[in-house]
Amino acid sequence: MAMKTTRKQNYPEWYQNVVSEADMAENSVSPGCMVMKAWGYGIWERIQRVLDEKIKETGHENYYFPMFIPLSFFQKEADHVEGFAKEMAVVTHSRLINEEGKLKPSSPLEEPLIVRPTSETIIADSFAKWVKSYRDLPILLNQWANVVRWEMRPRLFLRTREFLWQEGHTVHASMKEAEEETVKMLEVYRDFSENALAMPVLVGRKPEHEKFPGAIDTYCIEAMMQDGKALQAGTSHFLGQNFAKSANIKFVNQNNEPEFAYTTSWGVSTRLIGGAIMCHADDDGMVVPPHVAPYQVVIVPIIKKAEDTERVMNYIAELQQKIKSQTAFGEKIRVKIDSRDKASVDKSWEWIRKGAPMVCEIGPRDADNNGLMVKERIYLGQPEGKKIMQADEFVANIGQRLELLQQQMFDKAKARLEANIRTDITTPENFAAYFANSNEWIEDGKQGKVAFVRGKWCADTATEEILKAMKITIRCIPFDQSGTSGKCLLTGKDATMDVIYARSY
Repeated sequence: MAMKTTRKQNYPEWYQNVVSEADMAENSVSPGCMVMKAWGYGIWERIQRVLDEKIKETGHENYYFPMFIPLSFFQKEADHVEGFAKEMAVVTHSRLINEEGKLKPSSPLEEPLIVRPTSETIIADSFAKWVKSYRDLPILLNQWANVVRWEMRPRLFLRTREFLWQEGHTVHASMKEAEEETVKMLEVYRDFSENALAMPVLVGRKPEHEKFPGAIDTYCIEAMMQDGKALQAGTSHFLGQNFAKSANIKFVNQNNEPEFAYTTSWGVSTRLIGGAIMCHADDDGMVVPPHVAPYQVVIVPIIKKAEDTERVMNYIAELQQKIKSQTAFGEKIRVKIDSRDKASVDKSWEWIRKGAPMVCEIGPRDADNNGLMVKERIYLGQPEGKKIMQADEFVANIGQRLELLQQQMFDKAKARLEANIRTDITTPENFAAYFANSNEWIEDGKQGKVAFVRGKWCADTATEEILKAMKITIRCIPFDQSGTSGKCLLTGKDATMDVIYARSY
């Protein structure tokens, strides 16, 4: 029961079908926005819970700041306003009036308000009030919020005009401490992406022309999707003293001298769900990593006769409690009984489309013999993916099995990534010929038609136009530089810097 469009036939259409068939989200009547449905939002809640714990373990606390930001705040930092100007939604009036049956804006605001595209400026204003002495530092805060960026080509989860995200903001007494914070939080993101989402990433620094507006340095994690394109999965920014100077965040240091502070910011968004879809889903639908699945086990009753209902449902209820008493990833296992009045085969396929890690089918014979039928999502269609088991054995091993499935999802994605980072392209001619091809679905364990190239870059500003013409980007400057010399793949000039080139979302 594969979906009507496969990855190989039309990858962008396949992606939209996965979201729709898994009932994760849909387009809203508000242009460019989405309605996140229970399964999609449930995945986001899991992401939020797991990541929030990791952030708090590093000493950060959650705050909340207004979504309306005075326009003048953005104008204080020139690079920042330049970088976001085309994406800003602006509130100019405070109310509507009815004139001849038509609503019209009234009461212009003294100063326009920007609907939060990011929060550096308004948080910097609070930092300026809170920071007076080196004894006040560091301040480590985090915010879970929504933001608005006026996206012209929206796509569910990947790019919408309103989306949900997490943004961290910190202020420090020294450059060294702020830089260490930036790299530390990038590592939190890497760990989360790989261990919670089973999505391997490359880590590195963004080139100058790809930095966050107003940042000194931007670091990133980059993931490879199944069509060979790159997805920026998270960023961490060292802001230096730029925002401190524009917002007047000053403190008296240990030498009793005034000094501007150093700030950082870092964030991820619901784009992570889009990344998980394009990293793990298959031609039958979504495949959710067990760590972030809203329900890790779904039980579907198979009842054809009314007289079987009570004993089957009693057996299932007892089994549910036994499963819930087990743990995986350090938490109680999440299990749901799908008792809707609907054909069992339809319910099972709905959960397969959603990507629930395990679907258990239980009928009268299972209830009588302490058994069940287990379908593991990542092995759908394979002999090992469908098992008739004794309930006691299933319960005893379920936590370990879920963790193993998570690891196998990561290993599969990691093998795809490693097989599709080309290092043998060393001339501009070969480089241009490689990216002249179109992206296509990467079959497991094979090299795709076009994906990532790791090669040299001379950092010449003229290369920006070459990149635009070729419709590719430099995803990152990896931390693990080789230290070798070669030719820039864009200009042919001598170069020593290694970068990752790719098409991107």
